[in-house]
Amino acid sequence: MPKITKVLKRQITTEKTTKLKESQNNYVFEVAPNSSASKIAQELEREYKVEVVDVKTAIIPGKKRRLFRTQRFTRLPKWKKAIVKLKEGQKIEEAKADKPKKGEDKKSEGKEAK
Repeated sequence: MPKITKVLKRQITTEKTTKLKESQNNYVFEVAPNSSASKIAQELEREYKVEVVDVKTAIIPGKKRRLFRTQRFTRLPKWKKAIVKLKEGQKIEEAKADKPKKGEDKKSEGKEAK
């Protein structure tokens, strides 16, 4: 995965964004709050070598979080996300986390010991 820039913070990967990626060729990124759609498109084209068709942005309000076991709350900061549509047939490769799934370590260790 190319290095993250000042405009692009991270690629968001959830079940919903995976469905968007597969069905409509849309990718979702967390971006800097002051970045415009044109800046986001330029940055993606430069970093990932793809053609951007459309960029939609949204400012997501911060969630409320409870402080310890009291009745006080705090707010997480708001953030901006961009939904980017790429030209048909183009892809953005994402970094895969090398985390073993739950139970895989135990199974593989047991097989090696026998």
